[in-house]
Amino acid sequence: MAETFVSMRNLKFLIYELNNAEALCAYPYFEEHNREIFDLVLDTALKMGTDDLYPRFVEMDREQPTFDAGTISVNPWLREFMAACGEGGWIGANAPFEHGGQQIPDTVMVAFRFIFGAANYSASAYPFLGTGAALLMISFASRELIDTYVPNIFAGKWQGTMALTEPHAGSSLTDLKTTATRTDAGYFNLVGQKIFISCGEHNAVNNIVHLMIARIEDAPAGIKGISLFVVPKLRPCADGTLESNDLICTATFHKLGYKGAPITQLEMGEHGDCRAWLVGEENHGLSYMFQMMNEARVGVGAGATAIATAAYYASLEYTRERAQGRPITAKDPATPQIPIIEHADVKRMLLFQRAITEGSLSLIIYCSNLIDRIHAGPAEDKERLELLLDFLTPIAKTYPSEMGILSVSTGLQCLGGYGYCDEFPLEQLYRDIRIHPIHEGTTGIQGMDLLGRKVTMKNGQALMIYIEEITACIEKAKGVEAIAAEAQQLEEALAQLQQLTMHLGGLAMKGEIDLFLADATLYLEYVGIITMAWQWLWQATVSETALADCDTEGDTNFYMGKRYACHYFFRYELPKLQGLATRLQQSDGLTLSMQAKYFED
Repeated sequence: MAETFVSMRNLKFLIYELNNAEALCAYPYFEEHNREIFDLVLDTALKMGTDDLYPRFVEMDREQPTFDAGTISVNPWLREFMAACGEGGWIGANAPFEHGGQQIPDTVMVAFRFIFGAANYSASAYPFLGTGAALLMISFASRELIDTYVPNIFAGKWQGTMALTEPHAGSSLTDLKTTATRTDAGYFNLVGQKIFISCGEHNAVNNIVHLMIARIEDAPAGIKGISLFVVPKLRPCADGTLESNDLICTATFHKLGYKGAPITQLEMGEHGDCRAWLVGEENHGLSYMFQMMNEARVGVGAGATAIATAAYYASLEYTRERAQGRPITAKDPATPQIPIIEHADVKRMLLFQRAITEGSLSLIIYCSNLIDRIHAGPAEDKERLELLLDFLTPIAKTYPSEMGILSVSTGLQCLGGYGYCDEFPLEQLYRDIRIHPIHEGTTGIQGMDLLGRKVTMKNGQALMIYIEEITACIEKAKGVEAIAAEAQQLEEALAQLQQLTMHLGGLAMKGEIDLFLADATLYLEYVGIITMAWQWLWQATVSETALADCDTEGDTNFYMGKRYACHYFFRYELPKLQGLATRLQQSDGLTLSMQAKYFED
């Protein structure tokens, strides 16, 4: 097992040197905090990750949850872990003071969760699913519901979940069938099924609280008729006890990876007594749920980045220690073998991993900083920042997820045959990361969201803000000799993006919507590469300035590493845009004209 799974030096570079998290403390909402507090939060995450989560990384994979008569038993340590997260205030750390939170910026808390995810992704899911559910209630639920459920979730006593998916519908929420019937007692009766609910049942807590979407019996058809409900496994009684809420777990799914956290199937209302409490207004549930879903999508990107980062450091450690072969120019077979990190192709593989992981983490922290500035910053900046965050969300979810798989695979390749064996963590990390392109909306859904919604929203304003942000970065980089060529490359790629978008937009204007969206996933891939190039140009710009003032070898090596990773991305990854551009320009509808029957043997 590798001893290192994250770089605190890199985290603090991204948080402080790039995103200037200390500036958030000037906002009244964050004014009680400072860098010392932020560092304490990060150091605590590293200690918990190192002492508690990482030692159970393999154990939770091999001794996965067991299902018996509606109950799921998980690793016994998880009850201690949930209690520790509650006692430390980590589940509700970025919630308002008035709700028991600490108002820690999301910029810092996403790094906290990233450290947990790199140490043990399965374990990290339990507390932070609760964070999302509780924050959603704080935003939209009644005070009574908040007071009943949020303190117990934040204390780690109750689990919070998000329950959307149904067996017959998958991602098609239009076809939602779970039904809520009105009563005169202040609650609804619910009947239906949900599947793929993360941590939807387990014995590490005393209760499970589901944020669940359903259709009220007389609601409009389609997504306009979706409402949001709080649906506990056990409902609280007036005397403080808990009683069954006619909600049972009927199955748990056996998975490729991410085995330490159960994914469940739920059935509600078998006996006609599953009570559900409405959150907010009727038929507004999808808009409420999208707050949690969008945060969860950035969280999925963070989780994928965390797993890929752990794989990078495992492969980096191995390549430093593994001696094999000699320099290509060495003629004497009697000379000592060299560490494989000295071979050019191994350095290429390590640079690929670093480019993906550190570029992805840069984007995740940037998005989290946008969330903080939207929440606490000047009102006049809010709309612009919200549009930018909306545009970046499908990219922040997808690029780390899809490319993270390739990054972990490359790490496995660095180890050769050992990487394929469970003696080293790469094979588990490879399995664990595969869920991320599926979690919270598949890559295809993210592509249609980006091209079909985000590019066109408000007459293209979000896209224009995105372009303006990248252009500002390019202008700064042009004045830095070491990366001026990269600045020029990105400027040309950005111009090409605008041309491609106009071409595709022309199809939409002609009413050819199917053709417009046929290759939306490729468009997302294209924009993902542009976005990573932007993040790397930004990192390199800051690093080049810092290099001029370095007074230690360690700092010099760190910033030089950033320079080379940026060069790598622009010379190896950015050229991939040309193939994507060629395909997107053609728009010949090949996949539309292909008939299902042609797939027959």
